[in-house]
Amino acid sequence: MHPKSYSIFAGRGSKSAVEHAAQIIFTVCGFFAVLAVASITIYMIISGTPALFKVGIVDILFGTVWKPEAAVPAFGILYVILTSIAGTALAILIGVPIGVMTAVFLAEVAPPKLAGIPSVIYGLLGILILNPLMYKLELKIFEGSTTHQFTGGANLISAVLVLALMILPTVINISESALRSVPRELRSASLALGATKIQTIFQVVLPAA
Repeated sequence: MHPKSYSIFAGRGSKSAVEHAAQIIFTVCGFFAVLAVASITIYMIISGTPALFKVGIVDILFGTVWKPEAAVPAFGILYVILTSIAGTALAILIGVPIGVMTAVFLAEVAPPKLAGIPSVIYGLLGILILNPLMYKLELKIFEGSTTHQFTGGANLISAVLVLALMILPTVINISESALRSVPRELRSASLALGATKIQTIFQVVLPAA
């Protein structure tokens, strides 16, 4: 008699059942994620619509004074909108070049051990370290001032720098994936034609990615 052999791989039936169960779980999680976003959106519309009709959308969008608890309330959010636009634009100008260059380094130059450092660490450092440092700098610059309103480090410069750091993981991951998807043949062809590694990266790989 031949000894009975056992396979370490599951049968087709059990594999199908696992895949089916996983599909159900992911579908349910996705449904609740969409439901949560939809619920928040509906709540904001229901809660905000009366204010739009009472104050007026023009006064809200183009007003420059925000004093909701004053004797004569004002609900202008123009400066809030402009600050958000300026902060986001400056963060992109700072974060995207750094993120792309970091992705180039990780995908083309860095050794495997260094490339394995989670890029989300950069955003975490921005929140935990940069904001307190900005507050200390603010205290030093405006020491003794009787007119400056201290922000606790939560100023536009701090927001721009922190946001620039926080978008790095997304920019780095997307850029690195795009760089790694470039066919190896393009690199080999460029090097074979006499281009240096740096020339190959910036004139062949990066445009292709």
